[in-house]
Amino acid sequence: MIIKNNRELKNHYHELRSGDIFIGTISSKHMKSFMLIDLLERNVNCLPSPLSQILNSSKTKQALILKDWMLPHTCVITRRANLLETINRYNKNGIGIVVTKENHLHCGCGVRRWDSIETLYSFVALSKSSYPFVVQPFYKHFTDIRVIIVEDYIEAYSRHNPNNFRMNIAAGGNSHPYTLKNEEKEFCHTIMKRSRFPFAHIDLMITENGNKYLSEIALNGGIKGANISREELDKKKQDVLERLAKKLKN
Repeated sequence: MIIKNNRELKNHYHELRSGDIFIGTISSKHMKSFMLIDLLERNVNCLPSPLSQILNSSKTKQALILKDWMLPHTCVITRRANLLETINRYNKNGIGIVVTKENHLHCGCGVRRWDSIETLYSFVALSKSSYPFVVQPFYKHFTDIRVIIVEDYIEAYSRHNPNNFRMNIAAGGNSHPYTLKNEEKEFCHTIMKRSRFPFAHIDLMITENGNKYLSEIALNGGIKGANISREELDKKKQDVLERLAKKLKN
């Protein structure tokens, strides 16, 4: 059996057997992780992969799984004790201004800058609802790159906002075409392989000394600076999933 949308998944959920295939992302926000675990246990194939679907919607889970490709000293803060440990580490390494990323918020809405990690602690210490979140050192001088990869199709563009440290085009930034270097392409493909993304929208930070770091990865994202249309891109993605499903069936 091949299921191609969430309505079919709901109607046939308990009929699925080992070797069956679900093509699409589970739309249920609160039940997604439990459903994916259940489908995995029943050997039902999910396209995109369960790991990519979980990482797609969570900045904290990305920082946990893909930390090796992110800025040094990137941390997931789940409780007050984590933050106190991070204060010691940041102060020991002379890290002043920091950035936090709130889970599940997009378009730069959940990105905040703090004068120091102590200021951050003072704000969140009395609010359990602030957790979990990601904290990173603040970098002022870097090039922000959005990369779109669907198999052999690769397009990239830089994003810049002179009036806001958030580079998102939705936050007022502008874009220019960017030619990826071979090592930058390989960097993106390595991240996709580790996170099991069949296609991706990847945000990179390229520092002044040429170091590259992952900022965020998603199965879908904005394409305001891209040449490809949304319709064409969606078709390429669907074709990838259909080919993967056919390969699994064979």
